[in-house]
Amino acid sequence: MGGGDELAQALVDLQELAERLRRECPWDRAQTERTIVPHTVEEAYEVADAAVAGDDAKLVDELGDLLFQTVFLALLLEERGAGDLAGSARAIHAKLVRRHPHVFGEAELATPGAVKGRWEELKREQEEWEGIFHDVPETLPALLHARKVQRRAATAGFDWPDASGPLAKIREEAAELEEEIGGAGTPAPETEPSLRIVAEIGDLLFTVVNLARALNVDPELALRATSRRFVERVERAAELAERDGCDWRVLSLEEQDRYYELAKGSLA
Repeated sequence: MGGGDELAQALVDLQELAERLRRECPWDRAQTERTIVPHTVEEAYEVADAAVAGDDAKLVDELGDLLFQTVFLALLLEERGAGDLAGSARAIHAKLVRRHPHVFGEAELATPGAVKGRWEELKREQEEWEGIFHDVPETLPALLHARKVQRRAATAGFDWPDASGPLAKIREEAAELEEEIGGAGTPAPETEPSLRIVAEIGDLLFTVVNLARALNVDPELALRATSRRFVERVERAAELAERDGCDWRVLSLEEQDRYYELAKGSLA
């Protein structure tokens, strides 16, 4: 069997499995788009984690999970006559051909940046965008939503020319936040924060996303990677403290920080 035939059969088998689960499994029968989508988002993040970690075996596995989500959602469309997996595949095929005139047409685009710029132009022309921020999903995680609205603003020319702009703005926003904290003080636990501090922290985060975008860094993946490293280091610090007969949770902050630095060195 050739590669194309093998791929086609694998997709048919997966489609038939989804159809059987939809008929015979009580859980699958009860699902709707709204109940499935949270799982779809979760699977997409697991794909991203596997890709960033460079774990090929896990990436193969997670891509399968995400592919099944696609098949299942397409099946729900098919059940009410609103579309199907074949229609989705044909639609994305046609869209990609339209948006790659340098491959399927006469256009000449020599760099990734030129391709990206033309891609955005074609989206605006072919999708008949209304306004600069047309159809930006509000359900995106906050960091990705910020990056997307910044990208849309950039297509209208509203953007810094290089990373020095957002870097200077971060310093400015940090100074404004520090001034607000100095005036309001640290709030007691479980009390409402100052609205001005909320706004300043939002400004600072938004500007950090802008810097990440200028440096071709995905802020969502970068923050997730940092959170993962922090968890690993704290867990390792607790292990090192326990090895010395100490409970890391009741140590002074200075001692905790000492073990944390040791953990960083052992995990480097």
